[in-house]
Amino acid sequence: MQKIQLGQSSLQVTPICLGTMTFGEQVDEPTSHTILSRAVERGVNFIDTAEMYSTPVRAETYGATEKIIGNWFQKHPGMRDKVVLASKVAGPSRGMPWVRKGEGMTSQEIVESCDNSLKRLKTDVIDLYQIHWPERNVPMFGTMYYDPTKERTRTSLHEQLETLAGLVKQGKIRYVGVSNETPYGVHEFVRLSEQHNLPRIATVQNVYCLISRALENGLDETMHRLGVSLLAYSPLAFGLLTGKYDESGTDGPDTPRDARIGKFESVRKQRWGRPESLAAARRYNALARAYGMTPTRMALAWCYTKWQVASTIIGVRTLAQLEEDLDAWGTTLPPELLAEIDKVRWEIRDPAM
Repeated sequence: MQKIQLGQSSLQVTPICLGTMTFGEQVDEPTSHTILSRAVERGVNFIDTAEMYSTPVRAETYGATEKIIGNWFQKHPGMRDKVVLASKVAGPSRGMPWVRKGEGMTSQEIVESCDNSLKRLKTDVIDLYQIHWPERNVPMFGTMYYDPTKERTRTSLHEQLETLAGLVKQGKIRYVGVSNETPYGVHEFVRLSEQHNLPRIATVQNVYCLISRALENGLDETMHRLGVSLLAYSPLAFGLLTGKYDESGTDGPDTPRDARIGKFESVRKQRWGRPESLAAARRYNALARAYGMTPTRMALAWCYTKWQVASTIIGVRTLAQLEEDLDAWGTTLPPELLAEIDKVRWEIRDPAM
């Protein structure tokens, strides 16, 4: 896999990134270490994590994923230098007082979160440090509409950038990014960085998959014109686009209980658990089979080859899933299939936006 430059940074990463939010909840530490080592062996040099992982979030597993990765670095000397490491500072609490108290995200909390992540990761520097979700009020995680009456901003974007600049100056982080952002947020972060000589965001990590393509409604143009790279998460829509739920549904007696939607009720209540999301996924999965490929291969190949995507974040529970996801690289979808995919989207739009 040829490496991709992230934004205007010097970071060179593979177009596939190993996401790790399953480590520490669904995946034990020995298996996590095996998956990490195999990913690097297969050529992946990009690892993404976050202070709030593992997921679904619980106070008992807060920070567990970073600890697992830190132990892997310690167990394998020299491995840290082989990978680009990304992590995230959580935004306002969203019902997780063990992660963030209060409604905002202060400068002090950003610094403390970074310091704690460095300790858990057993490293001196995080290559890409991202704001996990906006501190201000925005529609995200399945919310459709912006509501200005819910604005509760405590820390301006300018102050957030100044705080991140201090972390860069101290050598604790190299570059910055954002996640779950809007066109306004991306443009404003870039404007402020250029106006005040502050770190320029290199990346946006947003959901992007066959049943959630809202990014194509303006954010992709913003990122393209400003030179900011997309890190696409949930390319398989929490398993909906693997076909595993086509027969059982996501909340029935035959639903696979080892998968996230089957195991965790909180996930079923989110955008991935909507009946419309499953119905849409079934349409795409049927298309994949009609063209002689697995739903997983088609969904990943679609994401891997979209011009909007710099790197696709894959999340796995097993070594077999890792191999399948990596083997999908290089798959070319025929023009007729791409036309069929767009036809389905025209009919159903983005049920898991």
